[in-house]
Amino acid sequence: MAQEIERKFLVQGDFKKNATSVIHIQQGYIINGMVSMRIRVLTDRGYITIKGPGNKSGTTRYEWERELPLDKALILFELCGIHSINKHRYLIPVGNHIFEVDEFHGANEGLIIAEVELSSEFESFEKPVFLAEEVTGDNKYYNASLINLPYNKW
Repeated sequence: MAQEIERKFLVQGDFKKNATSVIHIQQGYIINGMVSMRIRVLTDRGYITIKGPGNKSGTTRYEWERELPLDKALILFELCGIHSINKHRYLIPVGNHIFEVDEFHGANEGLIIAEVELSSEFESFEKPVFLAEEVTGDNKYYNASLINLPYNKW
């Protein structure tokens, strides 16, 4: 079973100047209780991901992901209907890690979240100046939650 270990933070200030790349991402969701299935469409690739519930701290979750042919991913994305997220992801190397900073659009405009993937819950990492409040484990910041209660409704 694959595990995803990550910490999430709100972002403040300028983070874009240190980005090594930017990716446009569209994600559609099908949710069944604590389990979500995500269809992700990038410029020229597609992915299907299943995520399970997290541990008590919210840092570790079950995650299974496979690449899909783009045409199949687009069909599945359309099946998700309005349950979708639109964002730009900035990849920013800091120390030995790469921070993924998501700048949301549409109903989640104004929300910017940084994530860092770790090899264990207790792994230390260099914290860049653009990190603000930690929101690891706060369900309202999960992409799957933002489709039902978007940032502009808070």
